[in-house]
Amino acid sequence: MPCSRTTRHHSPAPHPLTLAVRWAGRLLCWSLAAGLTTAALDLLAAPQAAWWPTVWPLPWYLTGLSIPAWAILRAREKATQHPPDKDTRPDHRNRAA
Repeated sequence: MPCSRTTRHHSPAPHPLTLAVRWAGRLLCWSLAAGLTTAALDLLAAPQAAWWPTVWPLPWYLTGLSIPAWAILRAREKATQHPPDKDTRPDHRNRAA
């Protein structure tokens, strides 16, 4: 039986900082994948195009720039999160028992 629209639970719109962290993480992953691909292509195919020596390291530069961007954004996102309630902390259950 398909789900109806009224029974689906929609999460609230994510915080703009959360969206920035997601996009920075995606940029990091895709630039790393592109860097690995171009490095493998350079090693295995050894392209002779005149522009290749300039282009193949570009994803690595982008990876190097996106790592600190993602780390800073993620740290800011973590800092804005609310601490857990007293009742939900793991050590609370141990004391109650």
